[in-house]
Amino acid sequence: MRILVVDDEAEIRKILKLLLENAGYEVIEAQDGLSAVRAAREDKGIDLCIMDMMMPNMSGVEATARIREFSGLPILFLTAKSLDSDKEEAYSKGADDYLVKPFSTRELLMKVEALTRRYNMYGAKGESAHDVIRLWGGVLLTPDTREVTKNGVPVDVRDKEMDLLIYLAKNRGRVVDPRELYEGVWGEIPLPSSNNTVTVHILNLRRKLEDNPSSPKLVRTVWGKGYQID
Repeated sequence: MRILVVDDEAEIRKILKLLLENAGYEVIEAQDGLSAVRAAREDKGIDLCIMDMMMPNMSGVEATARIREFSGLPILFLTAKSLDSDKEEAYSKGADDYLVKPFSTRELLMKVEALTRRYNMYGAKGESAHDVIRLWGGVLLTPDTREVTKNGVPVDVRDKEMDLLIYLAKNRGRVVDPRELYEGVWGEIPLPSSNNTVTVHILNLRRKLEDNPSSPKLVRTVWGKGYQID
């Protein structure tokens, strides 16, 4: 298991590296949010990121938001900031868990084990990845059983909405134009009104799955081209 430790304090990184390596993990380091984003983008072998909040160049919150643009990599915040508003900000940007300094070594290792196990079992790296697709913001899609959950809670997604979500997820990383979506999901030749039909179903999906439907992160609009899931 490979863990990215992100903290601007070298001593904290040293302690975490020693602790995690003694527990059998491989550790790489980054000293600020900008370096963390670069590492997450370039190193596809990372299983977990442990992220500080307050850092130079780019904060942990901003780095998490950037990482969520291209990866479902689990992110555990380890920070001295303990206010509920700090936690809300971190979770809203895509954090998977949160631990306040000073921390319990045992609790940290339990969280690390739980997050890496979940990621490798249900996320992009596991053998079951063809069964369960991990999407942005804690959304899990199971195409075979046509089930969607968000942060572990089942979401009621209607048939055509589900077909649309599955089509976009299976074309992940590619912009799909409305005509193709209509042909692929409805199985009909697109008409002038077809774009409106696709738009309505996209809006319904966003209302059900996005943290903020007016600023979508899961199903993105690429203006003039179509829709995309990263």
